Amino acid sequence: MDFKTVTSNLLREFELKHVSYALIGGFAVSLWGYQRSTVDMDFMVNRNDMDKVRKIVENLGYRCIHASENVTQFDSEDKRQGKLDFLHAFRPTSLLMLDRAELKTIFDGEQTIPVILPEDLIGLKVQAIKNDPSRTPLDMADIEALMNIVGAKLDWKRIEGYFELFEMQETFAKLRQKYNA
Repeated sequence: MDFKTVTSNLLREFELKHVSYALIGGFAVSLWGYQRSTVDMDFMVNRNDMDKVRKIVENLGYRCIHASENVTQFDSEDKRQGKLDFLHAFRPTSLLMLDRAELKTIFDGEQTIPVILPEDLIGLKVQAIKNDPSRTPLDMADIEALMNIVGAKLDWKRIEGYFELFEMQETFAKLRQKYNA
């Protein structure tokens, strides 16, 4: 995937069409300081903007491979374009995540992109683990890396709320103790 070209094309169109979005997933985790490889791009998008998003990405040569109430996924025959996943924000919690997103610079300052805050990335990772326990090793590595990098600056109360929401209080207690929060 050619991340630079893909983000350039998407962000230009998102801005022109006034799409409310933020980067999530592995690329977002990397922008908070934990470098790991990823093969796709994941975004959170206000569900009200999904019709616009679908038109944008289809005009860029992607095809929809899955659509549900919560997520829409696209792929391209052109491997330089890769895969795009869009998590739909429509519940109060996810809409707040979009509102709190922070602008980060990418590609040596050539572009800026809103990125979900580390606490909210952790919340999404907790949800992913709850929904699919086979994701636990990768998502726990991301969670612990964010906790290690951001540490005391994290809003631990918000993180605790995510773990409580998904009935993972024991895991949170162990992590909190491990990271002295």
